[in-house]
Amino acid sequence: MKTTAAIASVIALALASSPASAEKLILKFGHVGKPGSLFEASANEFARCANAALGDKAEVQTFGSSQLGKDKEMLQKLKLGQLTFSLPSSVMSSVADEFGVFEMPYIIKDRDHMRRVQAAMMDKVFQPAVNAKGYEIIGLMENGFRHITNNVRPINKPEDLAGIKLRTPKGAWRVKMFKLYGANPTPMAFSEVFTALKTGVIDGQENPYAQIWSAKFQEVQKYLSITGHVYTPGYVLTSKSHFAKLPEDVQAALRQCGKESQDFVYKEAARLETELLENLKKGGIEVTTADKEAFIAASKPIYEEFASTVKGGQALVDEIQKLAK
Repeated sequence: MKTTAAIASVIALALASSPASAEKLILKFGHVGKPGSLFEASANEFARCANAALGDKAEVQTFGSSQLGKDKEMLQKLKLGQLTFSLPSSVMSSVADEFGVFEMPYIIKDRDHMRRVQAAMMDKVFQPAVNAKGYEIIGLMENGFRHITNNVRPINKPEDLAGIKLRTPKGAWRVKMFKLYGANPTPMAFSEVFTALKTGVIDGQENPYAQIWSAKFQEVQKYLSITGHVYTPGYVLTSKSHFAKLPEDVQAALRQCGKESQDFVYKEAARLETELLENLKKGGIEVTTADKEAFIAASKPIYEEFASTVKGGQALVDEIQKLAK
């Protein structure tokens, strides 16, 4: 009896499992997505696949809407073994410099391009970068192509952003980018954005349609500008050391589901892009299409800074751009 209790205690600490059962491991998956978001659909699909494969051995339970913390808090909880998976996106540029390349404006052209980048560079560049920080990526998902909403004016060219207080994620490169465009970027946790928009603390924000719609930003924003300025991948992230303590067959099943879920996520993302843009238009927000070429031209200095300040930065940019063709 003492031995069984000791094993249960170790599993509970290392894997954030339920203390009520030593037979089935409870693996917590936290994310910031609201109900109806692509993050929610992605995490749920991963959990569905995993739970079907694992049977009575383990169960993945999902917790959205920042229930288990903001992105940076969840990164820390992964290392502490307080949850097993999270689904970060932009914040990864604060984990390892290499991920800042995905913050470069318009560097990823479409999902097929992202698949080629994944095939050529994940195991060579990005996985080793997070391994060195104590994490492991077991699946690639999506946050999506980002667009700007605000309450001041339609954004057609970068100069239209002048003086606008714009919420950004906490990654350094997004802040630099919008400063370059003339905005007043304000890093803020996603869970705080709706209230900040409603009360006028900030004028606008930038996110994919699925995040805009599911967080109901259209209820407190007048203008949506289709910019598509950044494509942000999402990563099924775990602690390298804690994940290694799982039984090998459980690890294998989870890794396989990380791979298999990607096709679902990309199809769902494409569907939501079309459906939710129409929903946003019907909801009363004024929609305009920005001058993409003007934004690309204004973005050259951020590429130059990335290349000069991140070790191997120019090589990362060159390889990704080559894979676009």
